[in-house]
Amino acid sequence: MKLSRFISLQKSHLQCLYPPFKPFNPSTTRTPHISKSLQTFAKFGGEKAKAILSLIQKGDFSPTQNAFSKLLSECSATKSVNQGMQIHAHITKSGFSDDTSLRNHLIGLYSKCEVFGYARNLFEEMPEPDLVSWSSLISGYAQNGYGGEALSAFYEMHCLGLKCNEFTFPSVLKACSIVKDLKLGKQIHGVVVVVGFECNVFVANTLVVMYAKCGEFLDSWKLFDEIPERNVVSWNALFTSYMQNDCFGEAVSLFKEMILSGIKPDEFTLSNIVNACASAGDYDQGRRVHGYLIRLGYDSDPFSANALVDMYAKLADIDAAIAVFKNIVPPDIVSWNAVIAGCVLHAYHDLAIELLVDMKCSGVKPNMFTFSSILKACASLEMKDLGMQIHSYSTKMNFGSDMYVNVGLIDMYSKCNLLEDARVVFNHTLNPDLIAWNALISGYSLKGEDKEVISIFSEMQKEGHFFNQTTLSTIFKSIASMQKVEMCNQVHVLALKSGLDSSIYVTNGLIDSYGKCGYVEDAARIFCAGSCEDVVSFTSMVTAYAQYGQGEEALKLFLQMLDQGLKPDPFACSSLLNACANLSAYEQGKQIHVHILKSGFMLDVFAGNALVNMYAKCGSIRDADLAFHEIPDRGIVSWSAMIGGLAQHGHGREALNMFNHMLKEGASPNHVTLVSVLCACNHAGLVTEAKQYFSSMEESFGVEPKQEHYACMIDLLGRAGRLDEAMELVDNMPFEATAPVWGALLGASRIHKNIELGRRAAERLFILEPEKSGTHVLLANMYAAVGKWENVAEVRRLMKDGKVKKEPGMSWIEVKDKVYTFVVGDRSHSRTEEIYAKLDELSDLMAKAGYVPMVEIDLHDVERSEKEILLYQHSEKLAVAFGLIATPPGAPIRVKKNLRVCIDCHTAFKFICKIVSREIIVRDINRFHHFRDGSCSCGDYW
Repeated sequence: MKLSRFISLQKSHLQCLYPPFKPFNPSTTRTPHISKSLQTFAKFGGEKAKAILSLIQKGDFSPTQNAFSKLLSECSATKSVNQGMQIHAHITKSGFSDDTSLRNHLIGLYSKCEVFGYARNLFEEMPEPDLVSWSSLISGYAQNGYGGEALSAFYEMHCLGLKCNEFTFPSVLKACSIVKDLKLGKQIHGVVVVVGFECNVFVANTLVVMYAKCGEFLDSWKLFDEIPERNVVSWNALFTSYMQNDCFGEAVSLFKEMILSGIKPDEFTLSNIVNACASAGDYDQGRRVHGYLIRLGYDSDPFSANALVDMYAKLADIDAAIAVFKNIVPPDIVSWNAVIAGCVLHAYHDLAIELLVDMKCSGVKPNMFTFSSILKACASLEMKDLGMQIHSYSTKMNFGSDMYVNVGLIDMYSKCNLLEDARVVFNHTLNPDLIAWNALISGYSLKGEDKEVISIFSEMQKEGHFFNQTTLSTIFKSIASMQKVEMCNQVHVLALKSGLDSSIYVTNGLIDSYGKCGYVEDAARIFCAGSCEDVVSFTSMVTAYAQYGQGEEALKLFLQMLDQGLKPDPFACSSLLNACANLSAYEQGKQIHVHILKSGFMLDVFAGNALVNMYAKCGSIRDADLAFHEIPDRGIVSWSAMIGGLAQHGHGREALNMFNHMLKEGASPNHVTLVSVLCACNHAGLVTEAKQYFSSMEESFGVEPKQEHYACMIDLLGRAGRLDEAMELVDNMPFEATAPVWGALLGASRIHKNIELGRRAAERLFILEPEKSGTHVLLANMYAAVGKWENVAEVRRLMKDGKVKKEPGMSWIEVKDKVYTFVVGDRSHSRTEEIYAKLDELSDLMAKAGYVPMVEIDLHDVERSEKEILLYQHSEKLAVAFGLIATPPGAPIRVKKNLRVCIDCHTAFKFICKIVSREIIVRDINRFHHFRDGSCSCGDYW
């Protein structure tokens, strides 16, 4: 019937039985295509129909109208559209083509098989389509997801005044669910109540689904509760609705309630609940549902079996997934994809690739979902050759436009270090979505191409694409790496404007970025404002504090972290150990070591390296060595930390032995390692060996000498008294000498009393670091050592005129898990009287042993007696005195100083260690000093 006829007939049906409905506009819905439908459903599924068709074609059987009707019902049930079309031809030959019942059967068959062109033609050729005709057409649209077309057909029917029945209402309500038209659904619900079908179980079930799919769960539940005789279909309707709205936990809870109510689940129930368990992460309930499937005999159902494979795979029980998979005969593409995706999800990448080979051998062709999973495996294993083969194969299979495959290719090429290929795939992707942009940005970020990351992000914004928390998290990572605080501020504003600043991922990125840019206060402000602090937030904040010398704050944060029930991960532990290293907090470092042992982090290379570094910087080279040998896979960072620790502690020959051992194990040194090697040669007095290492660095190890290496060599030559060679090396450097180089030369000049060279070095340092007081102090000490008091006065005047303030000396000592800070003349400590009493006692004992205060190094313009008092109250002396009264007898005393330890304190500690028979370990800005038996490990050269 043509639309014009519908319009003319409306005039005779002004008194409608239902309230007026607005026509539905299907322009935004999918349009059914006949060719696609025929291709999809061109299959033979009814064996009985096939046999009867054979008899009809041979002339051995002449069906009646009733027989044709039964044949069409079977074809419709099995969606055997080709058989149905043959039967249609025989109906026409037999003269039954005008039979309304047969026409309705044909409309139902074609509609169900999505051949809507044929269905509509048959429908429009009918002089008066009845309710069954309309119901068949509407049902076909709704069953195949064409909600808009179903509602348009319903509107046409409604305009003709035809009343819906218990078979039509479910299809119309399902169409409302598809397009999520709650308003129309409620109107239909009103009609259902008016005509008295609200108690019909089929209509009631569809109402439950409609409200749930439109997000009205409370109404859905009320309707479900009012169904007088709920059956398994009612429950299934509710389960499906909750699951389609991602309420998986609620669906699992409802299933438990269904079992308690005595309703026996069917295979549809169980396969749905298995999927819900997978999505809700409820492994135990999933196992119980598996038991139901076995007891009820549904475990061989292909839908249920595939759901089980998917559940076990997603919940990390790969063995169970494969066991179920092997019992599927034969496994289809869904089965293969489920088990492969599960293997990839839980990093069984090799097994996933083996399964792909088995799949190919079985004759099942992979689809875009298969390729998407396998490309992830290739990316993780960096199997670029296999990835490229899949790229080629997917192109041949016409999957080149599939977004999931393209994202997988971008990820694979990026992780295989083929960024140009990743970019080519991206550029050939039509209308790349956010996931594709994020994949490209993440790929460049992964390879440290931070500038390109920012460039792609700018390009993304220019093209009008929105970003999400994943995008910003990656951007902040690149900003942190580049330490660009201006850029951090700009992206922070974007996060605020977009409302993404509340995301924990974005918050953590901001903390990390501001922290690594040195804006620790900004990082702390964001951290404190965050409502959902997690391990990553704490780790970022601890790292920022540790990196910028606020170790005490880092350790406070660690205690706060434990109070909140958070368990530090290996990265957090590494940052905390670095904080302990900076503070020389040996005891607290040991406590974190215990946490690492209990948590099983000793196999983590970052935690292991941090332990070596912490113990070395806390003055316990023995503990550092033990930690070093516990690291299973020692890399260059591990070796460098241990070699550097030995060198700093004056164990030069041991450091060199370890370096040689490292080379034998095949590790290649980097520039940090070679700095430590040159320092080791310095402590061991091996000038010739040092010169050999230095001259062959580039040729032997591929490391070009940098400022640090030149500074080490100059320090070494200066220590050996070869100042002319040291100056020659400075003059022949391929770049301008920096402050560390001139500082090393000044230190050597002081030791060997080379006034002219010392003055030249100091003059350069005055230009390079005019604000540093250390240069003035060293120069004055050098003049004082040779009795040039007028020059000492001149240095004092230079400091005064230049408004150079002497950096205050500070010393730290850890006692009973607490770090105490001292400055010169400090009287803020609760045990000040005991500390000064101990100093008085030590002064008397040292004087008797021959100690004389070295007042000439003090630059204050005061009397000698006052200078003696000032020397007596130096921060490191106060820290050592406190250590003597607060630690057990015989325990080593570990002190950290922020400056070079002064000559007088250095001399005093040699006396004290012998008087009290205890080792004193002082870590100053340059090296460690181990004072034992009246001598120092530095050999009085520092």
